[in-house]
Amino acid sequence: MTLTPATPATEQSDGPATSPEGVLAEISRLLRELLAEYALEDAEITRDTSFHDDLELESVDLVTLSGALRDTYGDRVNFAEFIADLELDEIIALTVGQLVDHVVTSLNTVPAETTGS
Repeated sequence: MTLTPATPATEQSDGPATSPEGVLAEISRLLRELLAEYALEDAEITRDTSFHDDLELESVDLVTLSGALRDTYGDRVNFAEFIADLELDEIIALTVGQLVDHVVTSLNTVPAETTGS
């Protein structure tokens, strides 16, 4: 079964994937780059993978991930704002799937008119 992205195909070809599967693949790639520092680039990353318990990311790693998300998706995805709305126990329990959902929602609700300036 193939899921169709909620964004137009032209947006797909002009930048990173915006479907849940594409965003999961992109976040997995970003995390593997980050985890390579710790020789953990082979860690299995799924929607259920937690940043704290499974990947053992520190707060500085989340800052690095935030920067990588901004580099990839621009200002349309604001990781810091997303985290700011969570309680500490929710941040500790945060999963890759929750981040994927946030990215997909952000990409589908914030206009892509951030180019040009």
